[in-house]
Amino acid sequence: MPDDVTRAHDAADQDFSFEAVPLTERRSFWRVGFVMLGFTFFSASMSVGAGLGNGVDLTGFIWAVVIGGIILGAYTGALGFIGAKTGEGLDLLAQRTFGTRGSYLPSALIAFTQMGWFGVGVAMFANPTGELLGTGPWPIVIVAGALMTASAYYGINAIEIVSFISVPLIAVLGTWSMISATEEGGGLEAIFGQSTGMPLTVAIGMVIGSFVSGGTATPNFTRFAKSANSAVITTVIAFFLGNTLMFSFGAVGGAFSGEDDIFYVMIAQGLMIPALIVLGANIWTTNNNALYTTGLGLANITKVRKRPLVLISGVLGTLTSLWLYDNFIGWLNFLNAALPPIGAIIVVDFLWRRKAYAMPDRAGRPVVWGAVVGVVAGGLAGWFVDWGIGSINAIVVGVVCYVIGALIQRAGKKGEGHHAVQESAD
Repeated sequence: MPDDVTRAHDAADQDFSFEAVPLTERRSFWRVGFVMLGFTFFSASMSVGAGLGNGVDLTGFIWAVVIGGIILGAYTGALGFIGAKTGEGLDLLAQRTFGTRGSYLPSALIAFTQMGWFGVGVAMFANPTGELLGTGPWPIVIVAGALMTASAYYGINAIEIVSFISVPLIAVLGTWSMISATEEGGGLEAIFGQSTGMPLTVAIGMVIGSFVSGGTATPNFTRFAKSANSAVITTVIAFFLGNTLMFSFGAVGGAFSGEDDIFYVMIAQGLMIPALIVLGANIWTTNNNALYTTGLGLANITKVRKRPLVLISGVLGTLTSLWLYDNFIGWLNFLNAALPPIGAIIVVDFLWRRKAYAMPDRAGRPVVWGAVVGVVAGGLAGWFVDWGIGSINAIVVGVVCYVIGALIQRAGKKGEGHHAVQESAD
């Protein structure tokens, strides 16, 4: 917890790095909704869509998107509810669930993972754009990284502006291009006609895994919602609509152009400028959210307010973006496996100790070992266990470890109480 000097220094912090968002600073349904939609509009999800389009038929695609979307919506919706109910972001909630010092683990995991994906996102825009314009990637890296860092630096207000501009552009231009490509490609049946027979469980796992890690940061944005109900609605809509559009764009791209991004579909259609707009807006809306989350996570660890940490993280992510893209995606996916247990454990702890979350003070426990072990064990299970769906495996193992730890702690307290009573009687 920051001391009084830190609080006074951070009085101008409009992103509430160290405290709950007051009711007077809450935002409308549409403002939060566009931020969440922008968060889910991410080019990497198109790769998942391309895999689905090549792996399953049209019926399997629909079932995978619906079932996976329900699970993903339930996970992020629950976190969105807690964020709006308490007004606290992921890192403040982690202080309650993991302990004030134990929260450093989830904060570090999500901060460095999201900073890594920020860098990857910059490279995902710079590589094809630099090739198309003939400039090479580095000029694009510097300009794109600076703009994306700036919007995250200025916080939720700038993120809203980017989302309000980008979301309609992506939705309209991308949908128009997708429909045109579908017509040229012979219709949906032809697009999904080359199925490789991918099992439905694998397809569902791809849908869930597409954003379950990033979705763990949902409370960082829904804490600004005016009500918990509106936060749930905006979150579920965003993860259903946003992800479904990205999957569909990717499926069409895979069939029409042999690529997994609507960017290349538009290039094949002779739409260079719309392609650049869609690709840039798509990555920007997710990248500023990712860097914003990085700043909040590092603020929890260092007790330094978010803005300078966002700036430092943005510079590092930008300068290392091409290296991250070429060498680090596998490691980022490994870290991703540890993020779903974080959100699931917070949800279970909130349900178990709901009265404690109504109290403003989070300084009750330094480390909650069951929760900490749950993240480590759940992450390992999600990565190494081949059976089932990786993110679900991670969540189940993480929650089981947390519950066992909580029961042991409760039994220990009862034992201490009984021992004290015996000593008093003696």
